[in-house]
Amino acid sequence: MPTEQEGRAWVRPQPRSPKPGEELWIDREASVQFLRQRFRFRVISVCPKPTYRGWAWLTGYQLDDRGNAVDKREIFVQLAGLHPARRST
Repeated sequence: MPTEQEGRAWVRPQPRSPKPGEELWIDREASVQFLRQRFRFRVISVCPKPTYRGWAWLTGYQLDDRGNAVDKREIFVQLAGLHPARRST
């Protein structure tokens, strides 16, 4: 929600979109659809089409504990709820 100071509305900065190759933790902070699920996700692409402010469609791979891709997914997430995961080697 914007805050107001001396008649001016200040808009919070938009969280940045992830870049291809980044690994993220996906959980309930990213979307309520992941309320009981937490997994690592390697981003392949971010859909360029506009959507709700602060949200994005990501295409990528769900990773197992060793960093291997186990499922290709498209997910709709809140950018502010994404957290970097340490890249597997």
